[in-house]
Amino acid sequence: MKENTTIIKENELYKKIGKNIKYYRRLYSINIEEMTQEKLAKKINASTSLIGNLESSKIVQGISLYNLYKISIVLKVKIDKFFE
Repeated sequence: MKENTTIIKENELYKKIGKNIKYYRRLYSINIEEMTQEKLAKKINASTSLIGNLESSKIVQGISLYNLYKISIVLKVKIDKFFE
C-alpha cells in the first residue's frame, strides 16, 4: 500500500509548530486560565524569548522535542497537534 506523504522543509515545520503553540496557548487562556508567553516559559523552564521567537511569524526558531513535550503537558495538548 502506497502512502501519500509530503515532507515539508525544516523552517516551514518550525513555523507550523510555533503557530500552533500560539494557538493552543491562547485557547488555554480562553478556556482555563491566562497563559502569557512569560508564564509558559517559566512553567517549562525556558526563556520568554524562546516562546516569543517560536510564536513569531518573522523568526524561524527551532525547538527541542523535550521542550515541545513540556509545552504539550502545560497546555494540555497532545504533542502531535503541534504538527497539524
